[in-house]
Amino acid sequence: MSREAPNQSPELDPVIHPINRLRICATLYSAGATDGRQMKYSTLAELTELPADTLSKQLKHLEDRGYIIRAREYGSTRAKDTVWVTLTEAGTQAYVQHVEALKAMTGGL
Repeated sequence: MSREAPNQSPELDPVIHPINRLRICATLYSAGATDGRQMKYSTLAELTELPADTLSKQLKHLEDRGYIIRAREYGSTRAKDTVWVTLTEAGTQAYVQHVEALKAMTGGL
């Protein structure tokens, strides 16, 4: 008698799963800050409602994993610099798979 392999459902991504990182990825993804399109750090901070120190720390985790890229546009002073953030292709795929895993766990709610 042959046994069928159980359905493999997507797994939660431990890098994205913490709520602040999920919030960051969801914000970037929903705003279309993927495939080289970028979002200003200040806009990301406003939309995620995260303090600057928390946002920077969480972006560092995502950047170390290759899920986001930050780029600095230098102004005449450091205060006038602009930081841009984008989800990489790997980050976009990881986020989409993470959302699929959440949907599978909740029965698609």
